[in-house]
Amino acid sequence: MSALPITPTPRRPIRELPDELISQIAAGEVVERPASVVRELLDNALDAGAKQITVRLSAGGVRLIAVEDDGQGIPRDELAVALRRHATSKISSLSELETVGTMGFRGEALAAINAIADMTIQSRDANGGTAWALDGRTGEVRPVARAIGTTLEVRELFFATPARRKFLKTDATELAHCVESVRRHALARPDVGFAVWHDGRLVEQWRAATSREQRLGDALSDDFVARSVAVDHTGGAVHVAGRAGIPDAARSRGDQQFFYVNGRFVRDKVLAHAVRSAYEDVLHGQRQPVYALYLQIDPSRVDVNVHPTKIEVRFRDGREVHQAVRHAIENALAAPRAGEAATTVNTPFFRQVAASEPAPWAQSGMHFAAERGVGDAFAMWPQSPAERGPVDDAAATAGAMSGENGATTDEAWPLGRALAQLQGIYILAENQQGLVIVDMHAAHERIVYERLKTQLDGAAITSQPLLIPATFAATPQEVATAEACAAILPTLGLEITPFSPRTLAVRAVPGTLADGDPVELARSVLAELAQHDASTVVQRAQNELLSTMACHGAVRANRKLTINEMNALLRQMEATERSDQCNHGRPTWRQLSVRELDGLFLRGR
Repeated sequence: MSALPITPTPRRPIRELPDELISQIAAGEVVERPASVVRELLDNALDAGAKQITVRLSAGGVRLIAVEDDGQGIPRDELAVALRRHATSKISSLSELETVGTMGFRGEALAAINAIADMTIQSRDANGGTAWALDGRTGEVRPVARAIGTTLEVRELFFATPARRKFLKTDATELAHCVESVRRHALARPDVGFAVWHDGRLVEQWRAATSREQRLGDALSDDFVARSVAVDHTGGAVHVAGRAGIPDAARSRGDQQFFYVNGRFVRDKVLAHAVRSAYEDVLHGQRQPVYALYLQIDPSRVDVNVHPTKIEVRFRDGREVHQAVRHAIENALAAPRAGEAATTVNTPFFRQVAASEPAPWAQSGMHFAAERGVGDAFAMWPQSPAERGPVDDAAATAGAMSGENGATTDEAWPLGRALAQLQGIYILAENQQGLVIVDMHAAHERIVYERLKTQLDGAAITSQPLLIPATFAATPQEVATAEACAAILPTLGLEITPFSPRTLAVRAVPGTLADGDPVELARSVLAELAQHDASTVVQRAQNELLSTMACHGAVRANRKLTINEMNALLRQMEATERSDQCNHGRPTWRQLSVRELDGLFLRGR
């Protein structure tokens, strides 16, 4: 079948677009749905210093969006100017644009909204004895009665562009998006009160709070606060605060992930990647963490003028921000939740074994090769009573601390004292709250893993030259990244050099990853370097190796432990970072309170 002939498009002259069409094009960028209008009007209200904001909606915001605030108000002679394109009080020069600290600054929102809806502004400033109302259609100004502040009413959204209106969802869906927009602002400003009304009914209300935690509990839930840890970390010029959910609070959807940069809610790949990296070895499967994080940075180091919706940002030093966020969350999640004041036993559950000394379990083939850069390994408890001679002292110490000789400090042991072993899999222990159930293999696996990571972190990443360089066809971006980051790659134990204009050669890899695929590692590192912090790639690859080694080295199921050995494992869990999850993100222990146990047996009913 022959191709259809293509008729050339006749040339049309270049003309300036009419103002009305320009405004509607701008509206298409700024206003996607009623929630977009709510977001823009809330930004203006907060910039005006409002302490109480009321949002009134009808038909999900399609028929009516009214935002009322008690801010500074607008003088009469500035009302008409406020509706002009690129008119704003927020900035007046390029230097102010580069260091903008207000929520709004582009001067596009009101003009765009007025182009596709009926808008009315009622406002009174502190110096005016009368409030004035401006009709956005006619430009008429008339006196009205209201207190100091501003009310913007937007009626019949998209009446001028009915095609856009057809793409809106049901009223309930649009209402949910509007409420979520208000919630995002409420989480950023706990000092401001917010109320949302829909068709005359109060939907949500958040009164002004005295602390961020109080607002998080009100706007998200008390459960969110209870199942999260405080984050407070400063890395270079970046400060990260807020709360990060514990791994057990992770959800199947990422619908409780809030990130703010200088008070502005944003969605950013660098920040999302940093958070995911911090949760990497404590989340199970594809679960999504929950968090509300607030990043403070010099405004000159972040560009907020990336997109008309102002929901995207660009950092001057993305690597610095990535590391600060990742370390902030890692440090917050590191402390075992079993208790921060856990008493560490003098003799640990493991004893260090020199690489030259045969370990008790070496005959079974489970050994950590010193040549892989791990260094000294950690021996497990012997497999049989006959083998326990070298480590009887450790067991005896644990036994003494477990109270067998009359000494007891239950308050210092969040995971309690061991009672028994169940099916060779679980350890049953008693603490102040009730019963603790521990998956001994998962717990021991995390302990070995963290010890191995500590050993590896203490040493520099050493390179191992490849006998035959691994070459691969590289994209132009990969070649450019390799050349631009030539000074960074050696710090990661990598040597990647151009072999030809379109080919790269991997000449050295980290010693611990010598058995891996050098090309795959090189591609991953270059891809991360182009956007994020590439050290996470090397760390991830090393951690996967250590995780495998820890899994094979951990105590296996059906292994019989004495009470002393169980207690030693519990004490070690209390002193080990991230011991609440195994390397694969599964929980290592669960608490059953006395009240829950009573409920199982209908006691008190």
